[in-house]
Amino acid sequence: MKNKNTTSRLLHFPVNTRESPPNLQVAAENRVQKMTEYREEQTNEIEALESIYPEELTVLTREPCHCFTITISPQENEEETENRISCTVQFTYTEKYPDEKPVTEITDTDNLEDDHIDSLLELMNKEAEENLGMVMVFTLVSAAQERLNEIVDELKERQEEEKLRKEKEIEEAEKKRFEGTHVTIETFLAWKAKFVEEIEREKKKRSIGQPGTKKLTGKELFMQDHTLDSSDVQFLEEEGDSVQVDESLFQDLDDLDIDDED
Repeated sequence: MKNKNTTSRLLHFPVNTRESPPNLQVAAENRVQKMTEYREEQTNEIEALESIYPEELTVLTREPCHCFTITISPQENEEETENRISCTVQFTYTEKYPDEKPVTEITDTDNLEDDHIDSLLELMNKEAEENLGMVMVFTLVSAAQERLNEIVDELKERQEEEKLRKEKEIEEAEKKRFEGTHVTIETFLAWKAKFVEEIEREKKKRSIGQPGTKKLTGKELFMQDHTLDSSDVQFLEEEGDSVQVDESLFQDLDDLDIDDED
C-alpha cells in the first residue's frame, strides 16, 4: 500500500516545460551567429591567401564551402633548372572551420615519390591538429614548403652519392686495367710453359743458315726466292743508258784456261 502511494506521487510530479521553446530559440540563434562567424573567418582567410599567393591559388568553389588549391614549391626551386619538384594541395573548408580541420588532399605532384607525398600529408594533418580554433591554411602551406626544401636536400645528397659511386666504379676499372692479372702459382706455371714454347720456336727459326746446317746452292736460292730472277734486270733498268762496259776485259779470252762443265 505504501508503494502504491509513492508511485502515485511520482506520476503527479509537476513538469515545467514552459522554458523549452525559449531555450531552443536561443540555441538556434547562437548556432546561426556561430556559423556566420565561421563564414566570415573563412572569407577573410581566402582574401588574405589570394593576396599572399596571387599566382599559386585557384578558387574552385565558394558554396556551400570554399574549396581551393595552392601550388607549393620549395624556395630553392627558383635556382634549380633540373629535377624541379612541386605539389598542388587542395583545401576544402567544413562548416565549422577553423574549429574543424580543413579537408586536405594532394591532387598533383612533380618529381615527388610516394613516400614524399605521405610525409607531406602527415605533416599538414599534424599541424592542423595543433592549430584548431585558428585559421591555419597559411601555416599548413608554410610547413609543406619547408618539407619540400628538405626533400630537395635529400635528392641532392642522393644524386651526389650516386655520382661518387659511378666515379669510384670508373676509377676501379681503370686501376684494374693497369694492374694486370693477379699472379698465382698456377698462372705463373702456365705462362712459363707458353714462354718456353715460344723460345724453342724462335730457336728453330734462327737455326736455319747457321753453321752445321746445309748451305743452299745458288740454284736452290733462286728456286726458293724468285725475286732474285729480276734483280739484275731491275738494276739495269734503274741505271739506264749510263752503264759502261770495259771491252778490254773480254779480249784474249782464248788465252784463258776454262774447263767446260756438263
